[in-house]
Amino acid sequence: MKAEKQKWSECLVGKTRPGLFAEFEMRARAVSAEVFRVPKAADAREVIFQLVDAVQARKAIVVESALQEAAGIVEGLRSRGIAVYTEPAAILAHADTADIGISGVEFGIAETGSVFQDGYDIATRLVTILPPFHVVFLPSTHIVSDIEAAFDIISPSFDRGYLGFITGPSRTADIERVLTIGVHGPGRFAIIAVDEEPKGDAA
Repeated sequence: MKAEKQKWSECLVGKTRPGLFAEFEMRARAVSAEVFRVPKAADAREVIFQLVDAVQARKAIVVESALQEAAGIVEGLRSRGIAVYTEPAAILAHADTADIGISGVEFGIAETGSVFQDGYDIATRLVTILPPFHVVFLPSTHIVSDIEAAFDIISPSFDRGYLGFITGPSRTADIERVLTIGVHGPGRFAIIAVDEEPKGDAA
């Protein structure tokens, strides 16, 4: 993207419509994403705890966002004895052995059940791709109708860098057209949608 990470909440003003979350959730689940909706950021802590317990995670790499900070995710995980790495150099060192990656995404797309993520920082890309389980935080009101609407938001701001659309866990059917999950990225993908508006520039 540009020299600094884009303030996507500003770009979304007037671009979202009420009532799109139900369609987004349906389509996200259809591509094997797990979707959890909570009213407040603080309520997301219990969801995260359940997810890390289910996979017996001992190491997490985290790119923090406003919603995660409001929920106290890093502190909560560390209080449960999980090693949490948040600095770029530490994320780079531990990305290939982390059990779970946690990050924020900018908005969701109802048409496909995808989420859009600004991948300007390499730490964000590592968290997204390398751990076997990726969990993202999404403001539930940050949903646009379709891909065309998404590019209407992105196009005025894109200069250079990286951006990503995530649609469920990693999947491929390259070999004999047999669908395989988790070959090129996380085999499990969860979205925690929070009704409470984030206080900050990102989700």
